[in-house]
Amino acid sequence: MINRWKLPDLGVGLGLRTVHYRSILEHSPPVGWFEIISENYMHTAGKPLYYLDRIAEQYPLVMHGVSMSIGGTDPLDRDYLGELKKLRDRVQARWVSDHLCWTGVAGKNTHDLLPMPYTEESLAHVVQRVREVQDFLDGPIALENPSTYVEFRASTMTEWEFLGRLAKEADCGILLDVNNVFVSSFNHGFDPNDYLAGIPWDRVVQFHVAGHTNNGTHAVDTHIGPVIDDVWRLLGKARAQAKSSILLEWDAEIPTFEETWAEALRAREFVADLGELGEQAKTPEVTS
Repeated sequence: MINRWKLPDLGVGLGLRTVHYRSILEHSPPVGWFEIISENYMHTAGKPLYYLDRIAEQYPLVMHGVSMSIGGTDPLDRDYLGELKKLRDRVQARWVSDHLCWTGVAGKNTHDLLPMPYTEESLAHVVQRVREVQDFLDGPIALENPSTYVEFRASTMTEWEFLGRLAKEADCGILLDVNNVFVSSFNHGFDPNDYLAGIPWDRVVQFHVAGHTNNGTHAVDTHIGPVIDDVWRLLGKARAQAKSSILLEWDAEIPTFEETWAEALRAREFVADLGELGEQAKTPEVTS
């Protein structure tokens, strides 16, 4: 299924990380696209933007934020949104995403993705805020399902029901993180297939996969290490429903570019149609 905005399927991509700048610019690897953390390139100058501009000349970019606090109760930060829009236009980002969460209160940022109660009241609140953001940016945003470790007793619906209704009522996109679905299902005891069954697939514009850490009693979305096969298989099921871009996140203990890209290309083992990607689907040669 193609998303309702006809945003392109960019194939397989990677999160852009500083340790890979040099390798990318020297070797121009056959990556489909890169995702940047929006805040890393806002209110800054010098080398970060120098590298970003050069990479944007060669590859499609998508922006992924961590500070919009779309579920928060503080007023939307118009200065933040202005910088976000400025960066989007600078690099011609294909779309902008953030998380379905709140990040602080009373002007204080916790630098964490805090879970929300899934109630009619909070749904109406977030729908209105998403509409305001999209009006400001003059385009749709996509919201990601975060991994969660606690739940609210006040919730009256599941996360997937909340996310699906939000996407429809606010007319926004979904960034479906299948690793977060898996992690949250482990922590809360639901079937990840039930989550997928509740997703409106015409709203899905992007997928995330990543490694996580299983601590026995709970799992944590650490973005460390390779993706386990159960998460890849969940991606295969999701991608069969929505022909959307796939992004590997690896944010700590990051290996060489070649190792990271080879891990991303494991998607070909689980997603039937990735053979159509041509040059992008080639594994790069390992260089010293």
